[in-house]
Amino acid sequence: MTALVPPFTHETASQKVRMAEDGWNSRDPARVSLVYTPDSKWRNRAEFVSGREEIVEFLTRKWAKELDYRLIKELWAFADNRLAVRFAYEWHDDSGNWFRSYGNENWEFDADGLMQRRFACINDLPIRQAERKFHWPLGRRPDDHPSLSDLGL
Repeated sequence: MTALVPPFTHETASQKVRMAEDGWNSRDPARVSLVYTPDSKWRNRAEFVSGREEIVEFLTRKWAKELDYRLIKELWAFADNRLAVRFAYEWHDDSGNWFRSYGNENWEFDADGLMQRRFACINDLPIRQAERKFHWPLGRRPDDHPSLSDLGL
């Protein structure tokens, strides 16, 4: 396997995106935090996060609220040590209200391939349970599940 460090090729950028998707679908904050630099800087919606400890705290809060979380990410563009990603995820709150959250992320990596900056813009769309498109068992999205583009998202 080719090293997943900058500068990225289309192949390595796509692999990096899928690895990030798989990690987030694990819903394991400690595991996810390890792909970020110890001093990583985030903007997630209007929240600013700095460092792995805050990443773990943020993700713990996120997945306590966003139940049955399922995510698909797709590479949008890449250059050198930066990737642009679009994504959608489905989840419900503790009252059973379903949402599909759409967004874009800009990522910057250090020379070792750890993400040092992440900027995310996200919008939530209320949906009916019958409108859900992400139906795999919790965890990693199966390889044969449609992508965002395949789903028309």
